Amino acid sequence: MENRAKKPLELYIHIPFCVKKCDYCDFLSGPAGKERQMEYFRALQREISAVSDFSDREITTVFIGGGTPSVPDPALVGAVLDQIRNKFFMAPDAEITIEANPGTLYKEKLQEYLAHGINRLSLGLQSPQNRELKLLGRIHTWEDFLESFSLAREAGFSNINIDLMSAIPEQTYEGWIHNLRTVAELSPEHISAYSLIVEEGTPFWEKDLKLPDEDTEYRMYEDTAAVLGEFGFHQYEISNYAKKDLECRHNKGYWQRTDYLGLGLGASSLLDHVRFSNTDRMEDYIRNSAFPEKIRCNLETLGEADEMAEFMFLGLRMAEGVSFQAFEEYFGKNMESIYGDVLKKHLSIGMLEKKDGKVFLTRKGIHVSNGVMADFLL
Repeated sequence: MENRAKKPLELYIHIPFCVKKCDYCDFLSGPAGKERQMEYFRALQREISAVSDFSDREITTVFIGGGTPSVPDPALVGAVLDQIRNKFFMAPDAEITIEANPGTLYKEKLQEYLAHGINRLSLGLQSPQNRELKLLGRIHTWEDFLESFSLAREAGFSNINIDLMSAIPEQTYEGWIHNLRTVAELSPEHISAYSLIVEEGTPFWEKDLKLPDEDTEYRMYEDTAAVLGEFGFHQYEISNYAKKDLECRHNKGYWQRTDYLGLGLGASSLLDHVRFSNTDRMEDYIRNSAFPEKIRCNLETLGEADEMAEFMFLGLRMAEGVSFQAFEEYFGKNMESIYGDVLKKHLSIGMLEKKDGKVFLTRKGIHVSNGVMADFLL
């Protein structure tokens, strides 16, 4: 009976290394030699040793993100997972995902991942067209991807996500639909399809890019769900599509505000109503990782109004929307008594819809989701 009482906790592990930084990337990542990688993994293991063992919690998902976590030696990743299993109570059916880039995988590496319990692979393809990959500054080709994908299947991975990017320079509507079909025909379990956002401080920001116009981008997004629907994918979140029962449990946890602990450089956490993140300065992290309180920054204790707003705008990212009953159970208050005016406004202009005790974004609402969600900040 004891396990039933344990609250879920998700783990995120940040591996900040990659072969080469892509031209659109503003993530905390970059290339590094073997020495630096080993030094980082030693620091990561010191952090894991030092954090609480959360004996009242059950680890339901682990997500190893980056950077490109498939760049370092798989034995380093395996050692971290072994340490986590020894330290925490891991749910027997925990979802354990690693992000990987095409061209960084080989048979033995994949077998080692499986041996250490990794059961979900997220492949950063972005486009099946070599011309587009080159434009994005990716280091792999479509052929590299196909090889990585088939190696993963042969090794025994039965839960694979593929990342795809739309609205990239010079892309046409027809080109995007072709990309979707090409990838859907491979029959992965999950597709994350999101549009390029040109971030300040990236090489893309400096360039004069020929991007699709707003109407084209609108149509690209609008038709993604229908095209993927033909191949048996359902849209369960603004940018995510899955085969039946194969949604990413880790990401659903973020949107449903399950507590999570971030380990590694710059990783974010939400624990017992407190949000914080680790330092994003590598030297500080390596020096102080054995003292979690020294590397944690941006601590913010969430008040009830913050939590309500998050509950609404994260929940509205999901196709199933937000349940009135769940809101009331969590806060002991009626959603309409708090957000009556906002709900009324967006229901009347067709951005939100109410059905079966839930409120969710309409197709129209999804396109202006940021504007709708901003109204829930009290």
